[in-house]
Amino acid sequence: MNNYGMMEQEEIFSKVLRAGRRTYFFDVRATKAEDYYLTITESKKFTNDDGSYHYKKHKIYIYKEDFAEFREILAEMTDYIIREKGDEVISERHQKDFKKEYETSATETTEEEEVKSTESFTDVDFDDI
Repeated sequence: MNNYGMMEQEEIFSKVLRAGRRTYFFDVRATKAEDYYLTITESKKFTNDDGSYHYKKHKIYIYKEDFAEFREILAEMTDYIIREKGDEVISERHQKDFKKEYETSATETTEEEEVKSTESFTDVDFDDI
């Protein structure tokens, strides 16, 4: 039986995903029985009016018995979104800008054409999402 200190237990295996104002922490942790489970923590940065900032954190726990189903559903959901909407980010702000641009131009476009053009719009700032 290993004699891990609390600090070591926290650091079994970790990965960090930085995504704009959000950061995701993936951590392998140990149960009292020394089995492993996964925590995923979302930390989101909020800026206060005075320019200082604070973070809000949400944590989910995923245990071995749920891994297979969790991966299956996550893959199904992400595949569905890419299949339905492609992998380019469609931003509400950009769509509004896009419409405005076209309302002022002389050429008429159908909604379908607008959607196609918006999908190929790649200048997206992830902080705005």
